[in-house]
Amino acid sequence: MLRGVGPGMFGFKIITQYEKGIVFRFGRAMPGIRAAGLTWVNPFTMRLRKVNMQIITTAVPAQEAITRDNVTLRVDAVVYYRVVDPIKAVINVQNYAFAVSQVAQTSLRSVIGQSNMDQLLSERDKVNAHLKDVIDAPTEQPWGIRVERVEIKDVSLPESMKRSMSRQAEAERERRARIISADGEYQASKKLAQAAAVMTRDPAALQLRLLQTVVEVAAEKNSTLVMPVPVELLRFFDRVGPAAGRDEPAAAAAGDEDPSLPGPAGRAQLGNGSVALDPPGPGRS
Repeated sequence: MLRGVGPGMFGFKIITQYEKGIVFRFGRAMPGIRAAGLTWVNPFTMRLRKVNMQIITTAVPAQEAITRDNVTLRVDAVVYYRVVDPIKAVINVQNYAFAVSQVAQTSLRSVIGQSNMDQLLSERDKVNAHLKDVIDAPTEQPWGIRVERVEIKDVSLPESMKRSMSRQAEAERERRARIISADGEYQASKKLAQAAAVMTRDPAALQLRLLQTVVEVAAEKNSTLVMPVPVELLRFFDRVGPAAGRDEPAAAAAGDEDPSLPGPAGRAQLGNGSVALDPPGPGRS
């Protein structure tokens, strides 16, 4: 074979499996699309244009925009698309890869402005689906390009907003911790009330509980001295105390009367030490 002479000089072209071929004759697109394999075109009047049919990944640069709730965010994304109509992709748009990138950037800014910050952070699936529809609308029918998937990569928040969200998260965790602690105290109080009712019906249970507490304290090997007081002794003092309080007023009332005096009122002590008797009543001498 001569140098510089190849199959292309005779009009033979090879189209790979992931490509489609469009033939132009005198600058005019011929009907039909050439499939993968070996094909022939007239090297003098025809020109073959190959179009990649694989899924193409395009990174959308970070776009800074203001959300619907007036928060400034920087969001970047990734667009996955492929050519479904080679003729439209070649004829209707000059550079479909660059065109898709520009549409993705403008659509991303538009979607950010229509969404809240919480939606961009927590509802990624809905935002991705909406962004896919927005990008796919102007590209599939006129350009023959279908957007397969759109993913938001990162959402950058301002430092002030990060601090506010951190304080909010701390306050929420503190609130839940207090609620759990209060619920535990409430449940413990109910169990303690039930235990007190059981011990009230059976005094021996309280004594056994006291002895168990002494054993637990003694096992810690500390210098604390525990002197358990029997419950029966406490109940004895409880019964004796009110009885003694009732006897004292009765004894005081009995000590004011003297049976040796004739009158019921007894005698009264004067300031100079003399004794004044009650005046005799009727019939007394």
